[in-house]
Parts: sequence; C-alpha cells; structure tokens
Amino acid sequence: MKRIYESALLEHLGAHRQMAFVSGPRQVGKTTTCLAVSGGGPYLNWDNLSDRELILKGPRVVSEEFGLHELRKEAPVVVLDELHKYGRWRQFLKGFFDTYGEKARVVVTGSARLTVYQRGGDSLMGRYFPYRMHPVSLAETVRPDPVRGEAHPPARPAGDALARLLRFGGFPEPFLRADTRFANRWRALRREQFVREEIRDLTRVVEIGQLSVFLEILTRRSGSLLNCSSLSREVGVSVDTVRRWLSLLESLYVVFSLRPWYRNVSKSLRKRPKVYLSDWSAVPEEGPRFENLVASHLLKAVHWWTDAGLGTYGLHFLRDVTGRETDFLVTRNDRPWFLVEAKVGDREPHRPLAYFMRATGADHAFQVVRDLGYVDRDAFSAGSPMVVPAETLLTQLV
Repeated sequence: MKRIYESALLEHLGAHRQMAFVSGPRQVGKTTTCLAVSGGGPYLNWDNLSDRELILKGPRVVSEEFGLHELRKEAPVVVLDELHKYGRWRQFLKGFFDTYGEKARVVVTGSARLTVYQRGGDSLMGRYFPYRMHPVSLAETVRPDPVRGEAHPPARPAGDALARLLRFGGFPEPFLRADTRFANRWRALRREQFVREEIRDLTRVVEIGQLSVFLEILTRRSGSLLNCSSLSREVGVSVDTVRRWLSLLESLYVVFSLRPWYRNVSKSLRKRPKVYLSDWSAVPEEGPRFENLVASHLLKAVHWWTDAGLGTYGLHFLRDVTGRETDFLVTRNDRPWFLVEAKVGDREPHRPLAYFMRATGADHAFQVVRDLGYVDRDAFSAGSPMVVPAETLLTQLV
C-alpha cells in the first residue's frame, strides 16, 4: 500500500538539499517506501555483506560506483539502509554529503531513534531533516496523500479497517494479509530477531533472557504507570538496569513512554511514566490494546506535525494524587491543545475530562469510543467535552 511518507519524502527531495533521515521500527516499511521514492536509484544496505564492503572503502569509491561523476539531467536519489550500524557512519555521511551532496539526493534509513544518530556531537548539524515513520494508522487507510495542516476532515473508513488494525496491528505485512496464523508467526519471529540481532548489533546487553522477560512484562502492562523498583525485583536486576533497558527499547522503537503533564494541574503526578508498545496487537487485553492503538495514533500525529514544521507538538497523560486521570493530552507549542480518553464501549461521560480541560485550558476534550459508529462531523468543531466515535476522530489525524 502507498504510505503517506512517500508524499513527504518526494516533497523533501524536490525542495531541499539536506539528507532525509527516515527512522522507525523494524519492518514498518522504511525500505519499501524509500525505494519507491528513489525511482530505482542507487541503494546500499549495511546488512548486505557486499554493500558493506563498498561502504567501508569510503565516499569516493561509493560515488564512483554510483556514477556520480557523470552528467545527469537530475540528481539521483541514493538510499543508504541501516547505515547507523556502521561505527563510523557519521564521518562517512559527512564526507559523502559535503563532497557529493550537489550531485545526489541522499535518504538514510535506520531502525534506531535519532538520539542514537546524534551521539557524538553536531557533525551533521544542518545536513539532514528527520522523518519518523510509524505503523499504518486508520487515517492512512483512507488518506494515503495527507492534507496539509493539522486536523483533517473526517472520512469513513472502509469496512472493518479499525477492527483489522486492532487485531493485526499497523505493521504493513500482517495488516494487509489479515491472517491470524501468519500474524502470530510474524510477531514471534520479529521479537526473536529484535532480541537476537538488534540488541546484539547496537548494544552490549548480555542478559538477553532477562531482557525478554522485561519486554513481556511491559507487553502485559501496556498503559500502566511504570514502577521501576517493582520491575527490578520481578526481573532480578537493578533499578538502574531497568531504566537503561527502557531507554534502550525506546531508542529502538519497540516501546514509547509518556510523561505526565503537571503545569496548572494541582497535585499532579510528576515522575512515573506510562509505557506503550509500537506493535499494539501484542497487547493481550482488549481495553489496554485499544488504548495503546489510540496512543500510537496520537504519537504518529504529533511526530508528523512536528517533522512537517507546523510547530512543536507533544503527547502526555494526566493524573493527580486523588486518582483522577485522563489518558492523553496533546500539546501544541508547549500549550495544551486537546485531551483524549480512550474507551471500548463506555458512553457515560468521563468526568475527569471536564476537570482537566478547565485546569489545563485545553481547547478540546474527547472521549473516544471504539464501539460507536462513524459520524461525519468534525470533532474539533466542539469546544466542550464530547463523546466521539473512534472512527471519526482517528481519521482526522495522520
């Protein structure tokens, strides 16, 4: 299927000289999308031994292999896949871009977060723009060419798109196949490959078995407040190791954590985060899985809006010491914009929504219900807290 990132990358390649850094989870579709926009241009993959040998010979040899010294009507698009696994990737890219950047457009992909890319100083400052790639979302099934701006008009999803996303997740292959046996095998193999290959390639973690247990616990507790002390006792490692593993899993796009928003909220929690999975289909319970899906859709939207240069967006949750809680708060330029509470079938208004809307000064508050049928109306046209169908609000995102 065509991804919204194709449009973004084609626009980038036509308008900017900077490299495009496309990062995201393993098997989310980075390579397929980048090859689609390259038009069959030069491609090197660090995981391919012969490509690795060519990269190790340096930028000059690579440019000669690609024929960049030849006169062309248009600069070719060069795709460098999984280059972050090369220990000297920054130096390679700096040399390649500074010498041949006018003769080629460069797209770099990686299954690690940009915090990994940025280690070691500012040698690439001003030389790239980041694009964070996420799994397929409900809006992407109805709008593969995104409308400019923030919230889009709603659009009715085709058939059982939301149910398929909940069951099979948003990674393209299991989502498109929609086959339970295939999805189970794909998910198990992906986790095994991550633990055995990605961890081995990028880290020095030796407690692989305990890390697998740690990840399984996070899977069962998706959306729960993280208690590092309790986790350390369960897994049999130190609290510092738990924090280090969580940071590692985040940097590799396996999980993401949300911090509480506490400004203008009396007696708000300030420290303990909530953790979600990039593959929400692995969450066993129905309610937490839907909440994880909504969290992933919101995170994809705030990353897209930020990467597109519309502003600086953030995703948080709200909880105070009295137990009042709302699942999500989206901020725009460090100001509360809208609140979201995820429910499977409960249409009874979630009272903390109105309280937190007043406390934060947010413009909108939504109780997003999975089992409500699609309504063709802009959810953002309402100012007061509103119960809205998931199919309506989620198709207004990205």
